[in-house]
Amino acid sequence: MDLETPYMLASIRDGVGWMTFNNPDRRNAMKLEMSRAVIDILATFDADDDVRVVVMRGAGDKAFVSGADISEFDQHRSTPEARAYFDELAAASAHAFSSLEKPLIAMIRGFCMGGGLATALQADLRIAADDAQFGIPAARLGLGYGFDGVKKLTHIVGPTMAAEIMLTARRFGATEANAMGLINRVVAVKELETAVAELAASIAANAPLTVKAAKASVRETFKDPDRQDRDRIAGLVEACFRSDDYKEGRSAFLEKRVAEFRGR
Repeated sequence: MDLETPYMLASIRDGVGWMTFNNPDRRNAMKLEMSRAVIDILATFDADDDVRVVVMRGAGDKAFVSGADISEFDQHRSTPEARAYFDELAAASAHAFSSLEKPLIAMIRGFCMGGGLATALQADLRIAADDAQFGIPAARLGLGYGFDGVKKLTHIVGPTMAAEIMLTARRFGATEANAMGLINRVVAVKELETAVAELAASIAANAPLTVKAAKASVRETFKDPDRQDRDRIAGLVEACFRSDDYKEGRSAFLEKRVAEFRGR
C-alpha cells in the first residue's frame, strides 16, 4: 500500500491485511504521521472484501509499540492548540479501530507500553512472545490518562488489576499479562509469527458474516447497557441466516467437506 510516511507499512496476503508500525530505531514509538496512516490503512482494509482478518505488529525485535514518541511532545503537546490537534487525531485513530468490522489481531513482542498497550487493547485478540513487556507509565510521566482508555482496560482485566497497572506504572512480563487476561496467549519468540499467521488463517476460513456479527456483539459489551445497539446486532445475526454462506455451511457439514465461504 502506498502511504505518505515510511513509518507505517501495509500489505495483503492470503486474506490477511498486515499493518506494521515501522519505527524500530525508536522502538516503534508512535509519531503523529503514523496515527494518520493508521486511519487510512484500516479504512482500506475494511473496504476490501479480500481482507478477512487484520494483523498489526511492530517492526524489528524490540517492540510492538513502546508508546507515543516523546520527542514530539514539545512540538505537538506543549500548547492548548497543539494538544487539541493531537487529541483530535487520537480520537480519529481510535474511531478507525473501533469501526473496523474485520477481526483484528495484535502480534506482540518486546515493549508494549503506554500508548502501545492502548493500541494493543484495540485488537480483538492479542498474541505475545515470551519476551513481551507491558505497562502504562503515565503516573511516572505526570500524564493524565483518559477515562475511555481506563474503562477498556478495566473491562478486559477487571478493576483490581486495572488499578495495579495504572497506580504502580510498573512493567508486567508476558506470563503475568496472560494470567491477568491482558493477552490471549504466550508463545516462544521463534513461534510468534507462525502462531499468529495460523490463527489469522483459521479466522479467515470462517464465514465472514458470522465473524462480523460475533465481533460486533463482543464490542457492544464494552458500551454501557443503555447505549448498546442490540437492534444492529440482531440485524447482523439475521443476515447470517439469510446468507448463501449459511446454506454452504450446512451443505459442507452434511457432505463432510471444508466449506467455502464468500461473505454473502
